[in-house]
Amino acid sequence: MNEVYLGQCAFALYVLIILGGGVLAVTAANLVRAMLGLVVALFGVAGLYLLLLAEFVALMQILIYVGAVTVLIFFAIMLTRAADGAEAEGPGERGIMRAIPAFLVPAGILVPFLAVYGATGFPTPKNVSPDQLGAGLLGPYTLAFELISVVLLAAMAGAVLLAFEKRRAA
Repeated sequence: MNEVYLGQCAFALYVLIILGGGVLAVTAANLVRAMLGLVVALFGVAGLYLLLLAEFVALMQILIYVGAVTVLIFFAIMLTRAADGAEAEGPGERGIMRAIPAFLVPAGILVPFLAVYGATGFPTPKNVSPDQLGAGLLGPYTLAFELISVVLLAAMAGAVLLAFEKRRAA
């Protein structure tokens, strides 16, 4: 078995993992199961980073997104817990019907481009050391790096605020 075929099989496996996790995240009636689908999809993305020979980025994907962000989402779910049975409805038929165009529109745009131009591979990427990656994140991309933390802080603060409002109303 040659390396190109093995790489394509690994890519297909990671794409299936990401799609399966995404479908579970979108269609699950229970919020905790939806979060589990998100975790599966994020692990698949980490696998894609490994295929790109970006081991450090794959590890950070697991530590930051799978670890920290999903714990943050889990706390937000627990703090804003819906009333019994309120989340058990799931997306319903209308939600699924709205999701179909969300899949078909990008596919309808990408498939003709792939048919006309084809999918060409890139040469093996150069291996970037963690020192160079850190210099890039704390150099020209410092603002974007810091804005991500502000967004996460705002999400957690919003969850706490909703939880306190819900307790006051009860």
